[in-house]
Amino acid sequence: MENTNSRRSFVKQTAAVLGAISLPNLLAAQTTDNFIKKKVVCLGGHPDDPESGCGGTLAKLRKAGHDVTIIYLTTGEAGIPGKSHEIAAAIRKNEAIQACEILDAKYIFAGQIDGDTIMNNEWLNKVQQIIANEKPDILFTHWPLDQHKDHQVASLIGMQTWVRMGKSFPLYFFEVCTGEQSFIFHPTDYVDITDTQAQKRKALFCHVSQDPPGIYECGHAAMEDFRGREMGVKAGEAFVRMNGKLSFA
Repeated sequence: MENTNSRRSFVKQTAAVLGAISLPNLLAAQTTDNFIKKKVVCLGGHPDDPESGCGGTLAKLRKAGHDVTIIYLTTGEAGIPGKSHEIAAAIRKNEAIQACEILDAKYIFAGQIDGDTIMNNEWLNKVQQIIANEKPDILFTHWPLDQHKDHQVASLIGMQTWVRMGKSFPLYFFEVCTGEQSFIFHPTDYVDITDTQAQKRKALFCHVSQDPPGIYECGHAAMEDFRGREMGVKAGEAFVRMNGKLSFA
Protein backbone atom coordinates (compact mmCIF):
# COMPACT_ATOMS: atom_id res chain seq x y z
CA MET A 1 0.00 0.00 0.00
CA GLU A 2 1.12 3.53 -0.66
CA ASN A 3 2.10 5.74 2.27
CA THR A 4 -0.07 8.67 3.34
CA ASN A 5 1.87 11.26 1.36
CA SER A 6 1.77 9.15 -1.80
CA ARG A 7 -1.97 8.54 -1.44
CA ARG A 8 -2.61 12.22 -0.78
CA SER A 9 -0.60 13.04 -3.89
CA PHE A 10 -2.71 10.61 -5.92
CA VAL A 11 -5.93 12.13 -4.62
CA LYS A 12 -4.73 15.59 -5.60
CA GLN A 13 -3.72 14.31 -9.01
CA THR A 14 -7.09 12.64 -9.50
CA ALA A 15 -8.88 15.82 -8.49
CA ALA A 16 -6.82 17.85 -10.91
CA VAL A 17 -7.17 15.47 -13.83
CA LEU A 18 -10.56 13.82 -13.44
CA GLY A 19 -11.92 16.65 -11.36
CA ALA A 20 -15.36 17.27 -9.96
CA ILE A 21 -17.32 17.03 -13.17
CA SER A 22 -19.19 20.18 -13.99
CA LEU A 23 -20.31 21.66 -17.29
CA PRO A 24 -17.43 24.20 -17.37
CA ASN A 25 -14.87 21.52 -16.53
CA LEU A 26 -16.35 19.08 -19.00
CA LEU A 27 -16.39 21.66 -21.78
CA ALA A 28 -12.85 22.72 -20.91
CA ALA A 29 -11.70 19.10 -21.05
CA GLN A 30 -13.24 18.70 -24.48
CA THR A 31 -12.04 21.97 -25.96
CA THR A 32 -8.62 22.53 -24.44
CA ASP A 33 -5.97 22.46 -27.14
CA ASN A 34 -3.71 20.05 -25.26
CA PHE A 35 -6.50 17.62 -24.33
CA ILE A 36 -5.84 14.15 -25.73
CA LYS A 37 -8.71 11.69 -25.76
CA LYS A 38 -7.78 8.29 -24.32
CA LYS A 39 -9.25 4.84 -24.84
CA VAL A 40 -10.47 3.12 -21.67
CA VAL A 41 -11.15 -0.63 -21.84
CA CYS A 42 -12.72 -2.76 -19.12
CA LEU A 43 -12.81 -6.58 -19.19
CA GLY A 44 -15.42 -8.18 -16.92
CA GLY A 45 -16.55 -11.73 -16.39
CA HIS A 46 -20.29 -11.16 -16.71
CA PRO A 47 -22.81 -8.44 -17.43
CA ASP A 48 -22.98 -6.33 -14.22
CA ASP A 49 -19.36 -6.91 -13.13
CA PRO A 50 -17.78 -3.84 -14.76
CA GLU A 51 -20.76 -1.74 -13.68
CA SER A 52 -20.53 -2.82 -10.04
CA GLY A 53 -16.74 -2.86 -9.85
CA CYS A 54 -15.77 0.37 -11.59
CA GLY A 55 -18.91 1.85 -13.14
CA GLY A 56 -18.44 5.17 -11.38
CA THR A 57 -14.90 5.52 -12.68
CA LEU A 58 -15.89 4.51 -16.22
CA ALA A 59 -18.68 7.09 -16.16
CA LYS A 60 -16.29 9.74 -14.87
CA LEU A 61 -13.71 9.04 -17.54
CA ARG A 62 -16.38 9.12 -20.24
CA LYS A 63 -17.67 12.45 -18.94
CA ALA A 64 -14.10 13.74 -19.06
CA GLY A 65 -14.15 13.11 -22.81
CA HIS A 66 -12.48 9.72 -23.08
CA ASP A 67 -13.84 6.73 -25.01
CA VAL A 68 -14.93 3.70 -22.98
CA THR A 69 -15.36 0.10 -24.12
CA ILE A 70 -16.71 -2.65 -21.88
CA ILE A 71 -15.86 -6.23 -22.86
CA TYR A 72 -18.01 -8.91 -21.27
CA LEU A 73 -16.17 -12.25 -21.29
CA THR A 74 -19.50 -14.10 -21.06
CA THR A 75 -23.11 -13.14 -21.64
CA GLY A 76 -24.30 -14.43 -18.27
CA GLU A 77 -25.84 -17.62 -19.64
CA ALA A 78 -25.98 -19.40 -16.28
CA GLY A 79 -27.13 -16.38 -14.32
CA ILE A 80 -30.91 -16.80 -14.29
CA PRO A 81 -32.23 -19.87 -12.44
CA GLY A 82 -34.88 -21.74 -14.40
CA LYS A 83 -33.95 -20.15 -17.72
CA SER A 84 -32.08 -21.87 -20.54
CA HIS A 85 -28.68 -20.54 -21.46
CA GLU A 86 -30.09 -19.13 -24.67
CA ILE A 87 -32.92 -17.25 -22.99
CA ALA A 88 -30.76 -16.07 -20.09
CA ALA A 89 -28.08 -14.81 -22.48
CA ALA A 90 -30.65 -12.83 -24.47
CA ILE A 91 -32.03 -11.23 -21.30
CA ARG A 92 -28.66 -10.39 -19.86
CA LYS A 93 -27.27 -9.10 -23.14
CA ASN A 94 -30.16 -6.67 -23.38
CA GLU A 95 -29.59 -5.57 -19.77
CA ALA A 96 -25.89 -4.98 -20.48
CA ILE A 97 -26.66 -2.95 -23.58
CA GLN A 98 -29.03 -0.75 -21.56
CA ALA A 99 -26.35 -0.30 -18.88
CA CYS A 100 -23.76 0.68 -21.48
CA GLU A 101 -26.16 3.22 -22.93
CA ILE A 102 -26.39 4.86 -19.51
CA LEU A 103 -22.59 4.83 -19.15
CA ASP A 104 -22.24 5.96 -22.79
CA ALA A 105 -19.86 3.05 -23.37
CA LYS A 106 -19.27 0.75 -26.30
CA TYR A 107 -20.01 -2.91 -25.54
CA ILE A 108 -18.46 -6.14 -26.79
CA PHE A 109 -19.41 -9.71 -25.89
CA ALA A 110 -16.36 -11.99 -26.17
CA GLY A 111 -18.38 -15.18 -26.46
CA GLN A 112 -17.34 -17.38 -23.54
CA ILE A 113 -19.96 -19.25 -21.50
CA ASP A 114 -20.96 -18.22 -17.99
CA GLY A 115 -19.79 -20.81 -15.47
CA ASP A 116 -17.64 -22.60 -18.04
CA THR A 117 -14.97 -20.03 -18.85
CA ILE A 118 -11.70 -21.22 -20.33
CA MET A 119 -8.13 -19.98 -19.98
CA ASN A 120 -6.17 -21.44 -22.88
CA ASN A 121 -4.11 -20.12 -25.76
CA GLU A 122 -7.03 -20.07 -28.16
CA TRP A 123 -9.16 -17.86 -25.92
CA LEU A 124 -6.22 -15.77 -24.81
CA ASN A 125 -5.41 -15.02 -28.45
CA LYS A 126 -9.05 -14.23 -29.22
CA VAL A 127 -9.60 -11.84 -26.31
CA GLN A 128 -6.18 -10.28 -26.79
CA GLN A 129 -7.16 -9.45 -30.35
CA ILE A 130 -10.45 -7.93 -29.17
CA ILE A 131 -8.57 -5.75 -26.69
CA ALA A 132 -5.84 -4.87 -29.19
CA ASN A 133 -8.47 -3.78 -31.71
CA GLU A 134 -9.67 -1.22 -29.15
CA LYS A 135 -6.15 0.24 -28.84
CA PRO A 136 -6.37 0.70 -25.04
CA ASP A 137 -4.59 3.43 -23.16
CA ILE A 138 -5.66 1.80 -19.90
CA LEU A 139 -7.22 -1.56 -19.01
CA PHE A 140 -9.43 -2.43 -16.04
CA THR A 141 -10.23 -6.01 -15.05
CA HIS A 142 -11.05 -8.22 -12.08
CA TRP A 143 -8.77 -8.72 -9.10
CA PRO A 144 -7.38 -12.28 -9.52
CA LEU A 145 -7.93 -13.32 -5.89
CA ASP A 146 -11.66 -13.87 -6.30
CA GLN A 147 -13.85 -16.81 -5.42
CA HIS A 148 -15.65 -16.77 -8.79
CA LYS A 149 -13.87 -18.84 -11.44
CA ASP A 150 -15.11 -16.61 -14.27
CA HIS A 151 -13.68 -13.56 -12.51
CA GLN A 152 -10.36 -15.34 -12.15
CA VAL A 153 -10.30 -16.27 -15.83
CA ALA A 154 -11.12 -12.71 -16.90
CA SER A 155 -8.34 -11.41 -14.67
CA LEU A 156 -5.77 -13.89 -15.98
CA ILE A 157 -6.67 -13.14 -19.60
CA GLY A 158 -6.41 -9.42 -18.85
CA MET A 159 -3.01 -9.84 -17.21
CA GLN A 160 -1.62 -12.07 -19.95
CA THR A 161 -2.90 -9.67 -22.61
CA TRP A 162 -1.19 -6.79 -20.81
CA VAL A 163 2.09 -8.75 -20.74
CA ARG A 164 1.80 -9.85 -24.36
CA MET A 165 1.12 -6.28 -25.45
CA GLY A 166 4.38 -5.19 -23.86
CA LYS A 167 2.89 -3.64 -20.71
CA SER A 168 2.35 -0.62 -22.92
CA PHE A 169 -0.59 0.72 -20.91
CA PRO A 170 -1.46 0.74 -17.20
CA LEU A 171 -3.47 -2.19 -15.84
CA TYR A 172 -5.87 -1.73 -12.93
CA PHE A 173 -7.78 -4.35 -10.96
CA PHE A 174 -11.20 -3.55 -9.50
CA GLU A 175 -12.96 -5.19 -6.57
CA VAL A 176 -16.41 -6.78 -6.37
CA CYS A 177 -18.18 -7.78 -3.17
CA THR A 178 -14.95 -7.52 -1.19
CA GLY A 179 -14.90 -10.08 1.61
CA GLU A 180 -17.33 -12.35 -0.23
CA GLN A 181 -15.82 -12.49 -3.71
CA SER A 182 -12.67 -10.34 -3.88
CA PHE A 183 -10.13 -11.20 -1.16
CA ILE A 184 -7.00 -9.52 0.23
CA PHE A 185 -7.67 -6.38 -1.80
CA HIS A 186 -5.32 -3.61 -0.72
CA PRO A 187 -5.86 -0.56 -2.98
CA THR A 188 -3.07 1.49 -4.45
CA ASP A 189 -5.32 4.04 -6.17
CA TYR A 190 -8.69 5.67 -5.59
CA VAL A 191 -11.19 7.63 -7.65
CA ASP A 192 -13.82 9.99 -6.26
CA ILE A 193 -17.13 8.86 -7.80
CA THR A 194 -19.35 11.19 -5.80
CA ASP A 195 -20.61 12.86 -8.95
CA THR A 196 -21.14 9.63 -10.90
CA GLN A 197 -22.40 7.38 -8.10
CA ALA A 198 -26.04 7.79 -9.14
CA GLN A 199 -25.19 7.09 -12.78
CA LYS A 200 -23.31 3.96 -11.73
CA ARG A 201 -26.29 2.70 -9.74
CA LYS A 202 -28.68 3.46 -12.58
CA ALA A 203 -26.49 1.39 -14.92
CA LEU A 204 -26.23 -1.46 -12.43
CA PHE A 205 -29.98 -1.45 -11.86
CA CYS A 206 -30.45 -2.21 -15.56
CA HIS A 207 -29.44 -5.75 -14.63
CA VAL A 208 -32.88 -6.53 -13.26
CA SER A 209 -32.40 -10.31 -13.55
CA GLN A 210 -29.46 -10.13 -11.13
CA ASP A 211 -31.30 -8.49 -8.21
CA PRO A 212 -29.43 -5.15 -8.15
CA PRO A 213 -30.42 -4.37 -4.53
CA GLY A 214 -28.87 -7.71 -3.60
CA ILE A 215 -25.66 -6.79 -5.42
CA TYR A 216 -25.40 -3.65 -3.32
CA GLU A 217 -26.29 -5.54 -0.15
CA CYS A 218 -23.34 -7.90 -0.70
CA GLY A 219 -21.10 -4.97 0.10
CA HIS A 220 -20.96 -2.51 -2.79
CA ALA A 221 -22.75 0.29 -0.98
CA ALA A 222 -20.39 -0.19 1.96
CA MET A 223 -17.41 -0.30 -0.40
CA GLU A 224 -18.36 2.99 -2.05
CA ASP A 225 -18.80 4.58 1.36
CA PHE A 226 -15.61 3.14 2.85
CA ARG A 227 -13.41 3.92 -0.15
CA GLY A 228 -14.85 7.43 -0.09
CA ARG A 229 -14.01 7.74 3.59
CA GLU A 230 -10.45 6.67 2.86
CA MET A 231 -10.25 9.53 0.36
CA GLY A 232 -12.21 12.04 2.42
CA VAL A 233 -15.11 12.21 -0.06
CA LYS A 234 -18.69 10.91 -0.17
CA ALA A 235 -18.13 7.91 -2.46
CA GLY A 236 -15.14 6.25 -4.01
CA GLU A 237 -13.89 3.27 -5.98
CA ALA A 238 -10.55 1.63 -5.34
CA PHE A 239 -8.04 -0.16 -7.54
CA VAL A 240 -4.83 -2.12 -7.43
CA ARG A 241 -2.39 -0.79 -10.02
CA MET A 242 -0.02 -3.04 -11.91
CA ASN A 243 1.67 -0.33 -13.95
CA GLY A 244 1.65 3.43 -14.37
CA LYS A 245 -0.62 6.05 -12.87
CA LEU A 246 -4.31 6.67 -13.41
CA SER A 247 -3.60 9.84 -15.36
CA PHE A 248 -5.42 11.36 -18.30
CA ALA A 249 -3.58 14.67 -18.50
